[in-house]
Amino acid sequence: QVQLVESGGGLVEAGGSLRLSCAASVRIFSNYIMGWFRQAPGKEREFVGTISRGGGRTFYADSVKGRFTTSRDNAKNTVYLQMNSLKPEDTAVYYCAASVASGYSYYTREDDYHYWGQGTQVTVSS
Repeated sequence: QVQLVESGGGLVEAGGSLRLSCAASVRIFSNYIMGWFRQAPGKEREFVGTISRGGGRTFYADSVKGRFTTSRDNAKNTVYLQMNSLKPEDTAVYYCAASVASGYSYYTREDDYHYWGQGTQVTVSS
């Protein structure tokens, strides 16, 4: 059973930064494509970013491109989401997810992910 645990959320002022971490309890972390999603109050969950198994390829939603960066340390079974220049509209619960799907380097759809963390709250004040 794969378990994902996010950490690093909190309250930050607009323009500030946060780094989220997601630790995975798996034997071979590099077998999994990792993704980040978020859900704001009253809205559907949306894609934020994704990273390939080896970490060489990433892809981001237009809304965070240039501000957010995802990376991974396969030796530590951990994926990160560095969030800079935060805006109030970034306020949401952030989830990491793991995919065992094959065929592509990364995925942007929720349906392509098989395991999910419990989420961590990020609140950006104006």
